[in-house]
Amino acid sequence: MSCLSLLLTLITFSAPFQGADLVKDFKRYFKKYEDTATRVEAVLALEEIERPEVAEVLAPILADGDGAVVRACERVLSEFRTEPPIARVAELLGKSKKTPVRVGLLHAIAEGGYGTAADAVEPLLEDQRPEVRRAALVTWAALRGGDAVEALLALVEDKDDAVRSAALDALAGIGSPAVVPAAIANLDHGSWPVRASAISALAKVRSRDSIAPLIERLGKEEGRLQEDIGEALDAITGKSLGRRLSAWESFWERFGDEYQIPTDEELAAMRASRAASRRAYGEGEPGSVSYHGIETPSRSILFVIDVSGSMEQEVVDRERYADGGYPSFRRIDIVKTELARTIDHLEPYVRFNVLTFATELRFWKKGLVPANPLYRSSAVEFVSKLDAIGGRSLEGRGPAAALVAADMAAGKTNTYGALMAALGVDGRRSKKKAKPDAWVDTIFFLSDGRPSVGEYIDTDDIRAEVRRENETRRIVIHTLAIGEFERGFMKSLALESGGVYVDLGK
Repeated sequence: MSCLSLLLTLITFSAPFQGADLVKDFKRYFKKYEDTATRVEAVLALEEIERPEVAEVLAPILADGDGAVVRACERVLSEFRTEPPIARVAELLGKSKKTPVRVGLLHAIAEGGYGTAADAVEPLLEDQRPEVRRAALVTWAALRGGDAVEALLALVEDKDDAVRSAALDALAGIGSPAVVPAAIANLDHGSWPVRASAISALAKVRSRDSIAPLIERLGKEEGRLQEDIGEALDAITGKSLGRRLSAWESFWERFGDEYQIPTDEELAAMRASRAASRRAYGEGEPGSVSYHGIETPSRSILFVIDVSGSMEQEVVDRERYADGGYPSFRRIDIVKTELARTIDHLEPYVRFNVLTFATELRFWKKGLVPANPLYRSSAVEFVSKLDAIGGRSLEGRGPAAALVAADMAAGKTNTYGALMAALGVDGRRSKKKAKPDAWVDTIFFLSDGRPSVGEYIDTDDIRAEVRRENETRRIVIHTLAIGEFERGFMKSLALESGGVYVDLGK
């Protein structure tokens, strides 16, 4: 036997024993670790160990509550390549009674594509807990594809709105034509996230049968969902008529009887032609709110503004802002001037609020308020008084080191906390908490710096938490970055929620 063959043989036989030792050490030491980074590292140390015991020790940690640790567990549990540990994952799924454990195991099964675990997943489609049903249907769709349609159609009528939305999303993701009548039936649902899912499904699975119901619904909707319907009708027909009801009604009255939707190839050609002839800058549709060039028809808006210490700095690209009428070139002055202008031009039917953040968070009001003259004036005054915490706030305070240190500590960037509060989730470190408003459908998030404080600082962790919390809320997040920022993070944050990303320069 060659030396290389002998070495490979020794590795093959020794790996299981090394894995057993590592699992034993994990059991012994993991509970002693307190910081998230060490706990995540300890979990990931179990990667590539093909032993059922790995599933046994990680499954309970799925109920840990620390998102980063839970995601690490799901990652390891989704990477098995041999049947014994996969079978143990399926077994634990059936035995566990804890909701977060079942949800985490379902996520791992879906991500790992563990087809042999399908029998353990199917009963959970009827679990009493909506969180489990939702995770089960997503997993079932991932494992069964087109064969999952019958079960998903039953869940389209689920009593829980989040499950209903997830079923519509899953059917559309599969591309099943069966989603069309189901989505049409949900266009009149009382929950706007469900209607948003229904509209999105009809846009993805194009059908002539969807056109008339969408046009009818366009006349009943307000705000952001009007835009969603216009985009859905564009996706089906290739006609760029926006949210203009009369234009769509005229189109359908004239062509509806014999209309055939264009093929994918014809649709692509229509869009290419339209893009070529579109002017670089056009006027927005009536009724839109515009902030830094991002337009939205939403009537339920939250502006989230960074007031951390770095907002005190001046912009580098002064030519870009020279003619803007700003009191200075400080980032905070540019941002609050534009925000005040936007608020001052809000229509009375728009409901809005403002959230500022540094280390701590501060809401202007406890919830959305109508943009009547009194609230607009109050908001403009609130915004005009904003300043970078740790910036000018240090002026006139003397050389006392304790005061300077306190201001520096207060002027950090709590990105995670701000985003969670905007979504109606307790992100901690909030001085004045707002009552979660279920009708916020659009967020403008402006920041100039990298996250530096909060429960999560790593941008991948923050994105993962936002995706998880926004999965059922379906809130559009528009991101605006100014100065030294995490470009990839801000761009992904917008794209993953259906929003727009704008780079305001350095």
